[in-house]
Amino acid sequence: MGTIVSASEAVGKIEDGAIITVSSSSALGCPDSVLKAIGERFDQEQHPQNLTMIHPIAAGDMYGVKGIDHIAKDGLLSTVLAGSYPSGSSNLPMPEIWKMVVEDRVTAYNVPSGILFDMHREAAARRPGVMTKVGLKTFVDPEREGCAMNDRAAGAPIVRRVEFDGDTWLHFPNIYPDVCILRATTADERGNLTYEHEGAYLGGLEQAIAVRNNGGLVIAQVERVTAAGSLRPHDVRVPGHLVDYVVVDEDQKQTCETPYDPAISGQVMRPWSSFELAEHGIEKVIARRAAMELRGGMTANLGFGISAMVPRILLEEGHPDAVTWAIEQGAVGGMPLTGFAFGCASNADGYVPSPQQFIYFQGAGFDMSFLSFLEVDVEGNVNVSKLGKKPYLTAGCGGFVDITAHARKIVFSGWFEAGAQMEMDATGIRVRAPGKFTKMVDQVEHVTFSGARAREQGQEVLYITERCVMRLDDKGLIATEIMPGIDPERDIVGASEGRVRVAENAVTMSTKLLADAPMGWTP
Repeated sequence: MGTIVSASEAVGKIEDGAIITVSSSSALGCPDSVLKAIGERFDQEQHPQNLTMIHPIAAGDMYGVKGIDHIAKDGLLSTVLAGSYPSGSSNLPMPEIWKMVVEDRVTAYNVPSGILFDMHREAAARRPGVMTKVGLKTFVDPEREGCAMNDRAAGAPIVRRVEFDGDTWLHFPNIYPDVCILRATTADERGNLTYEHEGAYLGGLEQAIAVRNNGGLVIAQVERVTAAGSLRPHDVRVPGHLVDYVVVDEDQKQTCETPYDPAISGQVMRPWSSFELAEHGIEKVIARRAAMELRGGMTANLGFGISAMVPRILLEEGHPDAVTWAIEQGAVGGMPLTGFAFGCASNADGYVPSPQQFIYFQGAGFDMSFLSFLEVDVEGNVNVSKLGKKPYLTAGCGGFVDITAHARKIVFSGWFEAGAQMEMDATGIRVRAPGKFTKMVDQVEHVTFSGARAREQGQEVLYITERCVMRLDDKGLIATEIMPGIDPERDIVGASEGRVRVAENAVTMSTKLLADAPMGWTP
């Protein structure tokens, strides 16, 4: 139970051809020392070979925690199933894993994070795989890409459509992992694990159970070791009978660029005045309009990008806790963080393991979701998961497909055009020069959200930009609200090449959105 060894000793037990599941979310909870040791062992011994890696959420980032890039080597890595991949600025070099994907050197899939967690649960219980409607009519559906990211993956399908009880479902057959690599804060001498310095529990317990039930190997990276019997039983998140080896890394980061922040782990509660407000500008105006959809007492999900600013809007309005935020890494309540700490929250009410959070999301228990978009097409489809020219600018779908599958209301936020010269004052927003290209396209490069599926289910969908608020109706996108200063025919219809219609009864949005002062939102 939980033998304490070096990272090199632990990974020395990994056999060729192993299927390895890793608990991580970018740098949050990333067992980086163990992943590094796998790469170093391969460089020295040419073993282990032909690994299959499962990452429900990304392992590593582009800002100092390499994660999966430690093992992105020909001969070492054969297949990857990941909810997301490391992503970052176009000013940085492309990560090695992305080079392998685009050069077709690894069989690579982008599978929604919630489905990957579901796959662990089904494999652990030896049920016949995941049956789900999450992903129908999106790139997850085998009628499109079937999660494949390149030709190698397209030639080895992992999902199929099936008919069951008079309905259509997606079926993901079981994949039985051999090794689990997870991270916690403290291990006792029996291998019991606690997470007191972590910003989330993620899915380590479920992943460990799936491996243990398959007779495999569980490796836990921790910051420190304490005496047997010294941990409070209620604090133990992964019990020692599931753990084979414990690796100590005293310097593991809490998350990207953050050695340790006690507010992220809930050790302290920050004054609301300590959080920075959203910088005044056009993106803040978009986030303000999104915030207007909220009412006090709601529970809302939050994604990356402009949408991540919405909690700061409520903070500026003087009602930071009027809405309960729920994010896929597991934090509930408090203030979701932005930038390098995205995926964490300060002042959270609690932390739910990611697999349970995704059950909540897939079943649409929340009131609405705030998400961003890269491009939108005439059918209302949204792409957030693929950019052919620079693929590493997006992390992939992550939990986006799980969240939007059955959500009652979805608010997408983004720019109408890329690179347009805009001017803003207290009276309006004006387009001084057109952008390089419109984000309102005939057909998105990747269908991460299906407009057709949304219409079938009666989901309410809004697309908020710097120029207008669009809604999804039977004919596609229609602008129902116009930003002050915007010329509807030139800046919306013309700029979209006719792909967006303007409603006859379209209204002009309030100039309160533009003011350099609170807009007066109340619960």
